[in-house]
Amino acid sequence: MSSSISSTTSSAATSAASTASSVSNGSAAITSTGIGSGLNVSAIVSELTTAFGEGPQSAITSGENAADAQVSAFGTFQSALDTLQGTLSAIDTPSTLASFKATVADPTVASASTSTGAAAGTYSLSVQNLATAATLTSAPVASASSVVGTGSLTIGVGSSSAVINITSSDNTLAGIAAAINGASNNPGVSASIVTATDGAQLVLTGTATGASNAISVTETDGGTGLSSLTYSAGSSTNGLTQTTQANDANFEINGLPATSASNVVSGAISGVTLNLAGVSAAGTTTTLTVAPDPTTAQTSINSFVTALNGVLSSIQTLTGYNASTNVAGALQGNATLEAFQNQLNNILDTVNASNPGGINSLASIGLTADANTGALDVNSTTLGNELSGSLSSVASLLGGKNGIATQINNLVTQYTQVGGVLDSINSGLETTLSNFTQQQTQLNAELSTYSATLTTQYNAMDTAVASLKETETYLTAQFAASAGTSSSSSSSSSLSSGNTST
Repeated sequence: MSSSISSTTSSAATSAASTASSVSNGSAAITSTGIGSGLNVSAIVSELTTAFGEGPQSAITSGENAADAQVSAFGTFQSALDTLQGTLSAIDTPSTLASFKATVADPTVASASTSTGAAAGTYSLSVQNLATAATLTSAPVASASSVVGTGSLTIGVGSSSAVINITSSDNTLAGIAAAINGASNNPGVSASIVTATDGAQLVLTGTATGASNAISVTETDGGTGLSSLTYSAGSSTNGLTQTTQANDANFEINGLPATSASNVVSGAISGVTLNLAGVSAAGTTTTLTVAPDPTTAQTSINSFVTALNGVLSSIQTLTGYNASTNVAGALQGNATLEAFQNQLNNILDTVNASNPGGINSLASIGLTADANTGALDVNSTTLGNELSGSLSSVASLLGGKNGIATQINNLVTQYTQVGGVLDSINSGLETTLSNFTQQQTQLNAELSTYSATLTTQYNAMDTAVASLKETETYLTAQFAASAGTSSSSSSSSSLSSGNTST
């Protein structure tokens, strides 16, 4: 029995030692975090890393958002300035704003338009004949595919001429027309085929009107048929017939005779272009009126006011505070926009006492600032009256070297041009955003290092806890084995005593 107990004790001790050895060797093989301690190490490290970077991350995010908002805000402002500047070219030049409109009473005779140099006036106009282009027509042949001949045609228009070679590949009426139209040195003739009841005919039409653009055609074909397509003024052997003569237009302005090679006549009246359309009835004239055009000027000024109010509204939104939403503009208190608005208001308040006709300010032509918003209001009646009665004075107030529109244009250009105020600001904001990007990269690297460090520390702690638990297990086993040995020894002693007693 004693041998059995001893064997049991030895077995228990061996088992405990084996367990301790196994745990001791196995502690180095723990690879999943939290197994020893029971903690969610990954979650703890993630939360601690987030808390560690929360301050600098918040600063970077806030800075980037603010910079992005400013980039967008300045973009909105520049867009409004670009729109405004687009309306200024129509009013910052007096001759453009104080334009004239030409009207012909009988539009079947002519129409008219004006340009720089036009002046108010009324004229009588009559047209005796329009300018025409020459037209030559051939005798009819069976069809467009009928063979005419080969050789060369020399076509002249005024002082220009060209030789067009006709070969067997284009010796038909249609082929000759195509060769003329396709000639790179065509002097100004269009060829076509007209097919009537009596056959197909070649028609040559000059592309320019006027007596100096008469058409002539000669040929060298050795008698193979191209002689049927020749024409020379006054010749009795012409193959082509002149159906329309090249003529200059003949017309009268205030009874003074004039001619023009074209029906579009420039220079007969300063700053006026006539478009002759028809012949006047015998002994009649029509009236040509050149007068100031306040309608166009009023449209241009209204467009300017709309764009200007867009700029003012943009500034108010970007720099103001919305009490109903408790949201401040992205550029609240911005010195650049405040400076622009101050300069703009100074220009809008300009009073030019020397300007003629009593037109000395925007208020004098019906443009006044709204007391609540600062936007310009337009009194259309006042503006219309001043444009009708003093268009040149209004143009002088707005345009010219010191005109209000000119000053605004110069101011806007300082902000919108390449290298200007807004360009410099945007460059600075781009640098700021680039710096935030670098800070974000650095913070990400720092947080990665911090997370790795925490993970290493918690894994070490986890390993230590696992080791302690293993030790606990070993000791528990040892104590259990020792307790079992003591109990067996006590029982054996008792039995031995009993035998002695017996």
